[in-house]
Amino acid sequence: MSQPPAHPPVPVYVLGHYNEAALALLQSTPTISPVLFTDPAHTAWPLHAVAILIRARTRLTAADFAAAPKLKYVVKQGVGVDAIDLAAAARHGVRVYNTPAVNAEAVAELSLALALAVARRVCEMDRAIRRGERLLRAEWFSKSLYKTTVGVVGMGNIGREVAAKWRGAMQARVVAYDPYFPAEGGWPGIEHERAVTLGELLEVADVVTVHVPLTEGTRGLIGREEMARMKDGAILINAARGGVVDEEALLEALRRKKFWGVGLDACNVEPPTLEVYREFLEHENLVMMPHVGGDTVECQIRSGLAAVETLIEAIAGGEPKGRQA
Repeated sequence: MSQPPAHPPVPVYVLGHYNEAALALLQSTPTISPVLFTDPAHTAWPLHAVAILIRARTRLTAADFAAAPKLKYVVKQGVGVDAIDLAAAARHGVRVYNTPAVNAEAVAELSLALALAVARRVCEMDRAIRRGERLLRAEWFSKSLYKTTVGVVGMGNIGREVAAKWRGAMQARVVAYDPYFPAEGGWPGIEHERAVTLGELLEVADVVTVHVPLTEGTRGLIGREEMARMKDGAILINAARGGVVDEEALLEALRRKKFWGVGLDACNVEPPTLEVYREFLEHENLVMMPHVGGDTVECQIRSGLAAVETLIEAIAGGEPKGRQA
């Protein structure tokens, strides 16, 4: 008696650079036929792909989904899905997954590093030495963040890691605000005070660190009014998404020396360029990075594997470890 024909492997297109461990797992899965980013054929994914693996730089529009009749699954390595038209995906029956929590530790680590670099003027002094200046210690006082008051805006996976790091490393007083968390609740295991309003947090925090997704509700969340409510000489950190902090208002605040310093790992234009951010970068108390919070070697391995495992489970009809967006 003849056996029924086996199902052909599912065409999966990788539309970005994934680490070797993730690609090895993908290529070793017999139910999948992968086309890698390095293969020129990857540009034909709309015609053939049943599933795609993407990174942060990939945008998926309504036109992309309309042009991909076979597409059923999208898995994004990382958290943010603001570059994906989720409504269009739903209309075309495409399931979109991301890998939440995997990069929380790495992003939290960088947000703390940015605050410390700004407070202790690490980049300012380094740049001055590189310019050949002779630095006198008495002229380069910096700011201690030990037992400071830190306002954490957004207490999702990353925000909670940030709060825990500030408590553990700096014995900080943590004031937390999250408009999407039930008003009567808190965050177990993290010693903190909960702010009922954003303004309440801004008025008491020496460091404001932002960890919310970019949505219509959070766009411009930290604008002119919010910056005006912050303490003079406070530190502002955005390691979330460009657009959450109003950049026009931020530049105005930098001009009038509102802040001790600002650390950005998220900008409206990424990667940031001199052409766009030249005047921002004229302010020595600004530290800017190209959205690399989750880009440690260790995190890339974990998140790449999580994305591939999520895809394999989705194709098999199981319950993926990743979250459906």
